[in-house]
Amino acid sequence: MSDWIGSIFESDAGWDHLEALVDVGNRMAGSEGEREAAELTRDALAEAGARNARLESFDIQGWTRGDSAITAGETTQDCIALPRSPDERVVAPLVDLGYGLPADFEETDVEDAIVMVRSDVPGYYDRYLHRREKYYHAIEHGAVGFVYRNHVEGCLPPTGSVGWKDEPIGPIPAVGVSSEVGARLGRRFDGESITLSVEADSHPAESQNVRAEIGPDTDERLLVTSHVDAHDIAEGAMDNGAGTAMVVEIANALAKREADLETRVEFVAFGAEEVGLLGSMRYADAADHDAIKAVINSDGVVRDRTLSIITHGFDALAETADEVADRYDHPIGTVPKVGPHSDHWSFVESGVPGCHVKSISDGEGRGWGHTFADTIEKLEPRNLREQAILLTAYVVALARENVTVEPREPAAIAADLEEQGLAEGMKATGDWPYDD
Repeated sequence: MSDWIGSIFESDAGWDHLEALVDVGNRMAGSEGEREAAELTRDALAEAGARNARLESFDIQGWTRGDSAITAGETTQDCIALPRSPDERVVAPLVDLGYGLPADFEETDVEDAIVMVRSDVPGYYDRYLHRREKYYHAIEHGAVGFVYRNHVEGCLPPTGSVGWKDEPIGPIPAVGVSSEVGARLGRRFDGESITLSVEADSHPAESQNVRAEIGPDTDERLLVTSHVDAHDIAEGAMDNGAGTAMVVEIANALAKREADLETRVEFVAFGAEEVGLLGSMRYADAADHDAIKAVINSDGVVRDRTLSIITHGFDALAETADEVADRYDHPIGTVPKVGPHSDHWSFVESGVPGCHVKSISDGEGRGWGHTFADTIEKLEPRNLREQAILLTAYVVALARENVTVEPREPAAIAADLEEQGLAEGMKATGDWPYDD
């Protein structure tokens, strides 16, 4: 009965797929690289034994970077454009706003200025501030440019999209700078006029979701998901090549345990996650929510050894994880809070059961993620295999007919967001899906 565990320890399916994804190069949403990665994932799922492996394409707003620059005094400082920044050049005083908390914007005149903010929040602050919320506050208070400074040392400028659902191209130019460049700008040029320029091309593009399935042909199904796209500046090994490799490894394992499945399992590798969860939103909008038993979304797995599952208040998802952890005497952290980032959210916001699977890590924020340093040598095959064992067992357990995962009322999800201080930022960025 436990032969499948040994087969995962001996399997190279997931790791080989991770290597194939990072070797594609640019997997930016709407790019040829994203399409190639989706095709590789479709083929890997079919080879694993999943049926009806296919791509489903959809239109998106494409964005391709050109050059970007900050000129300050007689110097040119390294920076990279944030995806969906407009193609624009501005000259204005630099205002170093530190963490860029809402109160900082209220207390400081940033009108007609270029604002620089850090990518983290202080330990005393009671909630996380997403990059897009800081960008929104800069616009709301009249800034004409936005500089996003990494809090992680190592000369690593961060990326990450700006803009809104209804207006995907942001209204003011935005760039990321390393911690070191940000420190230099703040020390030498705070209050001085600088030039920020972004060259970028906005154009119609096409992304795609990858879908395949395994197990009995039941009306109800479990979704095992990831996202296949990545930012164009790096390999995207952690974010989220590893998550898609995990989906392939689980498919490979479940093909050997198909008789144990009591509910159909559908594998989905979404496109265009990094620019607004577009692939998962498209899927969720068209899906019969009552037919989805649960969504198990891997985004941020493998980077550390111990799994963490954010369960969004769905008790059965936490209880089943605890059961698997006890059975295999291997820790799995469960977090009952809500987390409105990554592809599970397109379902959870409506009350569909879903969880976000990632690794427990000590550092604050993304670490190497969204930088040039998101590369494969920082990951270990051991962690992929061990976590694949636990997640395969988790999927099989959730697929049991006697396991019921009750949906939640959207109003209860909204109340959790309010209680956890997340509603304010979502309302600011236009991501609040509820009627007040």
